[in-house]
Amino acid sequence: MSRLLGIAGIQMNVIQGQDNTDMMLKKMNAVNTLFPWVEIIFFSELCLSGLAMKLALPIPNPSLEKFGKWARDNKKWVIPGSFYEKEGNKIFNTAVVISSGGDLIARYRKIFPWQPLETSDPGESFCVFDIPGKGRFGLCICYDQWFPELARTLALMGAEAVFCPTATSTPDRTQELIMAQANAIANQYYWFSLNGVGAGGIGRSVFVDPEGRILQNSGEGERIMTQVIDLDVVSRVREYGTMGKCQVWKSFRDYNGKFSIYQEDVSKSKGFKNIGSLKRHHKIGG
Repeated sequence: MSRLLGIAGIQMNVIQGQDNTDMMLKKMNAVNTLFPWVEIIFFSELCLSGLAMKLALPIPNPSLEKFGKWARDNKKWVIPGSFYEKEGNKIFNTAVVISSGGDLIARYRKIFPWQPLETSDPGESFCVFDIPGKGRFGLCICYDQWFPELARTLALMGAEAVFCPTATSTPDRTQELIMAQANAIANQYYWFSLNGVGAGGIGRSVFVDPEGRILQNSGEGERIMTQVIDLDVVSRVREYGTMGKCQVWKSFRDYNGKFSIYQEDVSKSKGFKNIGSLKRHHKIGG
């Protein structure tokens, strides 16, 4: 039997410096009414906290409790984008996964904050989670997708699809759309890149299948993107190859050597010899 999963990505207008929890809940209620077959709903990067560090919250917090209650009452999974998480004297850009039972079952802290502008602390751990009877999924946040090592690590951890909330308002959104396809093709899994609008970005979200086909994309306004995916497509593509030809995942598995560059201090690699230090500009958020 196919492993079908109904997903909804909400490309929402994010209000700068405002807790957007109540508006997110309204959007989720709309999904529940219009698309009752949807099983997991997700939002864009920093949607919840309006890109404002002053709204950083610890875990647990009242907003997550609201999402947990909604998930439990409606029996749906929720990824409420990301928010600024405060722990001690550190602030992380964090995404969480709430199960259909209302439990917080995964937490991911953005490993690659967008330097030179994003000043949150970097996370250290990769994140995958399981939906029983469906499959395993990965999480990354925005700038993380620029690093193929992260996308590959999630695949090696068993991810068959990756949720990537973003908050991109800059011209490099064009490059991110290409990377969404490249990450999906290189790892033969689904990739869902969901951007915000308003303060949360310029939209142009995209869902990509394991062969790099664009399942759907959005414009630059508010939109609810829905899709029924089949996780068995991942199994088929990895078994028979992309377009019935390139068995990338098997070839990578069967490589007998070692990638020596990752066995040493990467910062000392010759490829970095002629570039200067990372330049920092102004802070974002407030």
